[in-house]
Amino acid sequence: MSLFSSFLLGLIQGIAEFLPISSSGHLSIAQNLLGIQAVGEEHVFFDVLLHLGTLAAVFVAYWSDIVDMVREFFSAIGDLIHHRTTPHTPPARRMILLIVVGTLPLFAILPIKDLVEGLYYNTAFIGCALLVTGVLLFLSDRVKKGRKTEKTATMLDAVLVGVGQAIATCPGISRSGMTICTGTFLGFDRRFAVRFSFLLSIPAVLGANILDMADAVQAGIDWSQVPVYLVGIAAAAVSGYLCIRLIRMIADKGRFGFFAYYCWAAGAITLLLTILH
Repeated sequence: MSLFSSFLLGLIQGIAEFLPISSSGHLSIAQNLLGIQAVGEEHVFFDVLLHLGTLAAVFVAYWSDIVDMVREFFSAIGDLIHHRTTPHTPPARRMILLIVVGTLPLFAILPIKDLVEGLYYNTAFIGCALLVTGVLLFLSDRVKKGRKTEKTATMLDAVLVGVGQAIATCPGISRSGMTICTGTFLGFDRRFAVRFSFLLSIPAVLGANILDMADAVQAGIDWSQVPVYLVGIAAAAVSGYLCIRLIRMIADKGRFGFFAYYCWAAGAITLLLTILH
């Protein structure tokens, strides 16, 4: 794999992971239709590294939230040990509960993990999935603005957003798009829907990478490619951070419709390329 291919795939990962256009779908299109790919089986390990790059972007963008939740986690343990009760659950502690509950639906995907991963090579499915993502984004702009935050969102809300995240393990269905749209449909404040979506990605990405790392090691790691890998990671991290900032600004205005048109165009082109390929 060349430095340019690594940079380009990292750029695609960083942009498509956080913009609601499906990173897995775009990586599949790049690798299966455009021939921009790692050689042999090394793509398994490289894909894990790219996701770690975008995970780093989330940590940088939401560092204060993450620090608050870590502090509140240990504070909650202290309360349990000393049998202390609080009249109101702190927002950061409630956010932890929402993220834990929202992550649970992903366990339903484990029995069909191989089937879902097989869809990565089915570009016809990915084209159709992009069209569906576009519909969701289009509808989300037409929903009345909600007011729910971590203080008022229910555990059922978190489960439903988590179900959306589980569905988005299918390539072509945007994880950020699905979770943000689901939150919007449930009455989340748009800025909170974005923040919850990205924070919810932390355990999801970590869990997926832990599972994939064993497959990556088994497939083989070419250590001579480490400089190439680092280029891809850096590209994914930097572009991912910039896209998080962009999505925050878009959320303030509540305008995701532009991405709907993009997903429709990308889906149609993918289907056309699949037919001609």
